[in-house]
Amino acid sequence: MHTDPNCIFCKIAAGQIPARKVYEDDELIAFHDIAPWAPVHILIVPREHIGSMQEVTEAHQALLGKMMVLSTRLMRELGVTNGYRHVVNTGADGGQEVPHLHLHVMGGPRPWNKG
Repeated sequence: MHTDPNCIFCKIAAGQIPARKVYEDDELIAFHDIAPWAPVHILIVPREHIGSMQEVTEAHQALLGKMMVLSTRLMRELGVTNGYRHVVNTGADGGQEVPHLHLHVMGGPRPWNKG
């Protein structure tokens, strides 16, 4: 599995930087966003360093599906009962701030309206 020693998400996945984890296994790690846009805002991150959706291939289909299924489970476990939003920012023009593929999952009242 490819990792990037300079990537903050690779460092979180390796346990080198602390995070408020809500899930981890051999492929994925999920943790609370440090600058949340909603009452519940988690990131689901592959342990493998994938720079963005632009680097995704057919070989990543199962991983991407697992991320989506996991998001539903985690929102339920975190008490989100009235809907949530999925966001994947891709590249600079797409608003991606960390060059490592990650899925934002935001729940609670109107999570897209940052106060």
